[in-house]
Amino acid sequence: MKKLLLILALAFAFAIPAWAAVDINTATQSELQSLNGVGPKKAQAIIDYRKKNGPFKSAADLDKVPGFGAKTVDALKKDITVGNAKAAAGTPDKMVKDAKPAATPAVPAAKPATPAAAPAKDKTKK
Repeated sequence: MKKLLLILALAFAFAIPAWAAVDINTATQSELQSLNGVGPKKAQAIIDYRKKNGPFKSAADLDKVPGFGAKTVDALKKDITVGNAKAAAGTPDKMVKDAKPAATPAVPAAKPATPAAAPAKDKTKK
């Protein structure tokens, strides 16, 4: 029973990537070839295009690649994504800007406590 569960778990784990959309900005040639209708030449054309022109901004930009027309792009739209164009271009998604100190309202300095009045001298002598 344990072996069966292990086999099913492994089969499911390897099947998930087949369901995931292929990011045309970062995919390797073999990942691109996993798309229906994309062979070695079309996969290489995608890679060459993004090297020359930078990352794709939308899935529709794929029709600018030689060998891809509107019909092909429409058929592939459900299987592709453009992910993060900035990351694919080599720039961080969220750039950290120079840190500025948080604006805090000025708090007036606390006044020193006034000393307690000295106790009155006892005028009665013992």
